[in-house]
Amino acid sequence: MSTTRGVEPLVVTGPITGGAHGWPFAAAVDDLAAIGYVEEEFFLAGRAPRYRPTAPLGADGRWPVEVAGHEAFRTRVLVQRPSDPARFNGTVVVCWNNVTAGFELLADVSSALDQGFAFACVSAQSVGIDGVGQRPLGLRAWDPERYGELSHPGDVYSYGIFTEAAQAFGPARTPGAPDPLRGLAVERLLALGASQSAGRLATYVNAVQPVVGVFDGFLLLVHFGSGTALEADDVFDATAPAPPPIFRNRTRLRDDLSVPVMVVNSETETMAYLGSRQPDTDLFRFWEVAGASHGPRPQVERRAVKLTRDGLTQPPRAGGPPSEIAYAPVAGAAMAHLQRWMTGGPPPPSQAPITVTGDPPTIERDEHRNARGGVRLPQIEVPIAHNTGLSPVPGLGGLGGHSEPFDATTLAALYSNRQVFAERFAVAARASVEAGVLSAADADLLVAEAARAPIPATG
Repeated sequence: MSTTRGVEPLVVTGPITGGAHGWPFAAAVDDLAAIGYVEEEFFLAGRAPRYRPTAPLGADGRWPVEVAGHEAFRTRVLVQRPSDPARFNGTVVVCWNNVTAGFELLADVSSALDQGFAFACVSAQSVGIDGVGQRPLGLRAWDPERYGELSHPGDVYSYGIFTEAAQAFGPARTPGAPDPLRGLAVERLLALGASQSAGRLATYVNAVQPVVGVFDGFLLLVHFGSGTALEADDVFDATAPAPPPIFRNRTRLRDDLSVPVMVVNSETETMAYLGSRQPDTDLFRFWEVAGASHGPRPQVERRAVKLTRDGLTQPPRAGGPPSEIAYAPVAGAAMAHLQRWMTGGPPPPSQAPITVTGDPPTIERDEHRNARGGVRLPQIEVPIAHNTGLSPVPGLGGLGGHSEPFDATTLAALYSNRQVFAERFAVAARASVEAGVLSAADADLLVAEAARAPIPATG
């Protein structure tokens, strides 16, 4: 299939098979067929633009740019789509694969797989393909037989590559074979990025979307409140003595777009994002999950299964046990809201941010040292531990935050027996569903997990 959007046709090849491993890098470990999904991989080849500012990049996010050249690229997209076209909700979520670990980490969208989205996970950055450092772990090194022909011109072209990939999945794609969506009737595109990829999307929102107008909505997850470089190819190497900064420009997200933009953060990003907070509007929403961390235990364990399968190890972390509170279920709820929002429905309900007070500013905490304010999942409302997104460990090693279980005396004072705890937890879970920050299915999973809490059955 080809599309004539851009300076020359974009060529789509696939589905890709074979290779030394016999499966795509970072392929799903869940049984997608059991939930009615199909996963396939495609290669995209074309020429992508790069952009340069035409004025200083201000903190308001209104960044004027112009095209400053094009270069050839050949990248891959991992596609997950409903096997039954009748289940497709019309929206393709175009995911910017994260490369901070030195290889691609795909966003955890497990809480949205029952909503009918299709997902296109794009290898937009050079590290994903070529790796970085002395022992590169990019696609070409992981499986030269499968990925040896991929090529990336540098991260100044990443924004253009992301646009080109999106157009291969959008409503205006040219019909033909191979179609990476097998004929699905696409109505809209939602861009998603987490962590470093959220910084990339921030720059895309501020500089590129006004020029190309490809996306119908944006979801930024665990966003630190800064954009990434437009004109530098610096790549982040976690093993380097002094890696260059990922985030270059502290900025809000521009407020003059005509499409919805949403940010869902954990507590880890609270202090970094503080200076970039902006009020909710008809087209902007900001949610912040109290007690959750950038790399919480549930999400890290899910990722570990995939990395073990692919012969890799988790990025290093330090300190004690990470937070037990995951932001992914809240992101799943946000995606359901965005689907309604993009189709003319109401915006997501506004949520109070995590409470920050004092000079210097700090997160305000309750008697259990848990954050006040924010999206309050049942693990915070009916706690059995101190959970925080913050850690005394600097850098990537502290992104898991910290969890410290209550001792037996504290648990006994809070809950006379397990039934009391379970009933209160279930009430809090239902409240989260009613508040629109948790799906009923995810609430049920949390309630089932809470039933195993270390609380005596009788008081």
